[in-house]
This record gives sequence, structure tokens and C-alpha cells, in this order.
Amino acid sequence: MSKTWFETVAEAQRRAQKRLPKSVYSALLAGSEKGVSYDDNTAAFAQLGFAPHLADLPAERSLATTLMGQEISLPVVCSPTGVQAVHPDGEVAVARAAAARGTITGLSSFASKPVEEVVAANPQTFFQIYWLGSRDAILARIERARAAGAQGLIITTDWSFSMGRDWGSPTIPEKLNPKAMVQFAPEVLQRPRWLSRFARAGYIPDLTAPNLVNPGEKAPTFFGAYYEWMQTPLPTWQDLAWLRAQWDGPVMLKGVCRVDDARRAVDAGMTAISVSNHGGNNLDTTPAPIRVLPTIADAVGDQLEIVLDGGVRRGSDVVKAVALGARAVMIGRAYLWGLAANGQAGVENVLDLLRSGMDSALMGLGRSSVHELTRDDVVVPPDFTRALGVS
Repeated sequence: MSKTWFETVAEAQRRAQKRLPKSVYSALLAGSEKGVSYDDNTAAFAQLGFAPHLADLPAERSLATTLMGQEISLPVVCSPTGVQAVHPDGEVAVARAAAARGTITGLSSFASKPVEEVVAANPQTFFQIYWLGSRDAILARIERARAAGAQGLIITTDWSFSMGRDWGSPTIPEKLNPKAMVQFAPEVLQRPRWLSRFARAGYIPDLTAPNLVNPGEKAPTFFGAYYEWMQTPLPTWQDLAWLRAQWDGPVMLKGVCRVDDARRAVDAGMTAISVSNHGGNNLDTTPAPIRVLPTIADAVGDQLEIVLDGGVRRGSDVVKAVALGARAVMIGRAYLWGLAANGQAGVENVLDLLRSGMDSALMGLGRSSVHELTRDDVVVPPDFTRALGVS
């Protein structure tokens, strides 16, 4: 077995912590305030159990499904994440890994790589849009994504600009100028492998967001764009309906936690929703997405597709989410840790681990396909589910 291979996502995380400068690793962990939601996202999965069979188990299992019109080989999608300073290949490496494993990659508006490069690496790319700037600026980003060949949009709304973490926030410079390089030299020099990767690539992370401007224009810094986002008037449901109408393909609304919001998403014409609390980075003490998934699935599961995003670390987590009503899941930190540990191959490693874990769970449950999963396959404690926005 190769020394670069890891057997769990937890091991990928340990390797990422060893390889990344402290500030970069802390930025990946993120979380908000006390970290209640961050912890609950993973802890909730451990509270769910399985009801396995012991004989007449299927010799072959299929993980293939479809999401927003795209055929994928397993119900796992790489969620859009912001500027990826964990590896010089960034989102392009993630896109290649997802393509190699037959699934979709999401690309953030705050990504470090241009949408054209990412779509070239994986035609099954969904471009993420924030409500940032004027309608004309938002429309320009949509047109750029369309011209590049993106297959769908993800509208992300689950963010409340919550400030402060009890364990302290990482110090990230707005740009890596000489002053910042001197300031961060001690922690960077403690991680020579991270530094050598970028040295071999011939550049250092510039912490800019090239997809927020037209091709060839000077990209804003991450924090400059973030500040503009904070100053943009918050979207209304009318704004979201307008945004949806600008794209003639599938559109996912990300950040749904309540049944009433899920129903509004149906009314706004969304193709799919992502049940998400932004990885615990949003309003702390919001329940884990897996806790609110069942009631949302009951309410709108026959009217649009549902994706779960938050806390997925194992293939068994994916199976639990699908059994409780999700079409697929999105992963973020899991693949970023893989990227930090071993580049594109590390992301493929993470996807392979999830695939293997899903296959084992399906076999134990006596299911030959992810489409056969039902709630009877999962043991749900009486006080597990949270019903938000139910009139």
C-alpha cells in the first residue's frame, strides 16, 4: 500500500494539520462562536444507527444516481469552497479528482482558479453565486459561467457574517506582500512541504477571487470581495426568484434549514435545495442538517431534489442521508483535507473511501442500489429530528 494513501477522512485531516501552516489549517476548520453547530454536524450522524440483515445480501451494489440532470457514479458532490491555499492546483485538482471518480464539482465565486480552467478539468461543474454587488455584476458572473460551460448554478444564502470564535480566528492577510511574508514566515517555515509545493509551481497564493470579475480584469482580494458582500443589501425572495430566472438550466438553493423556506424555494422555481448550515460557519446552535432533513424531505421531497451538506465524513453518513430523504450529499472539509494531504490523488482517495463505505453499508442493509434505501434502514432516536418552520 502506498505511503500516501490514507484509510479514513480522519487520517486525511491529521495529515493536513501536519502539512499546512497553522493559519491555513485553522481557516479550514473555521466554525462559528462556540462551535455548537460545527460539532453537531458530525456528532448527529453518530447518533443514527443501522438495521442490517445477515443473509440474502446482494452480490453487487449500484451507487449511481442523477442530480440536477447530471449522471453521477455516486451520490457525493464536491461542495464549492473559497480560496484554496492548501495546494497550488486548488480547485482544478478537485475538479480533476471529481471527474476521475464520475461526479460533480462545485466552484465558488470566491475560488482561486478561473471557472474556465475548472470546467475544462470537469465539464460537470456547478458554479456558485453569492448575492454580492449589483444585479448587473451578478448577471455578468452568471454569463461568464454559462460561457465557460458550467452545467448548473448554486445560490448560497446560508451566511450571517457571524464574527468571533471562542478558540480564536486565524490571522489571514489580505494579500501576501513583503510585510505579510515576514509576519507569516515562522509558521510557513515550519511546514516546508507546503511551501515547496508552491515553490515548484512557481507562485505563492495571492488570495484573490478571479471569478468575481470579467476575464483579464484585476481580481479583487478575498477580503476586499468579502467586504463588498457585507455591504450588499440582503436578498429578498423576489431577488432569488429573479436570479433563478437568469439561468436556463438547473439551480440549487443552498442553506435551507426550515420547511417554510423549502416551500418558498419550490415557489421560486429552484431545481434543488441544499439542506445546510454552512458547515457550522453560520448562525451557531443551528441544528445539524441531518436533523432537519427528514421533515424537509417530507414536505417538498416530491417537488425538487434535496442535497445534504454538512458533517459527512464516512460512506455510512452518505447512506444515512440518502435513506432519510437526500438525493446526494456535498462534502467540503473532507476533500480539502485530502487535497492538503496529497493533491488530486488525495481528493480521489477521499471519494474512494466514501464509495467503499457506502458499498459496505448497502451490502449490510441488503440493498442493491442507493435508490432502494428507506427510513426503515436507519435507527433514528426519538428526540433526534428537528422540525423548523412547520406551521
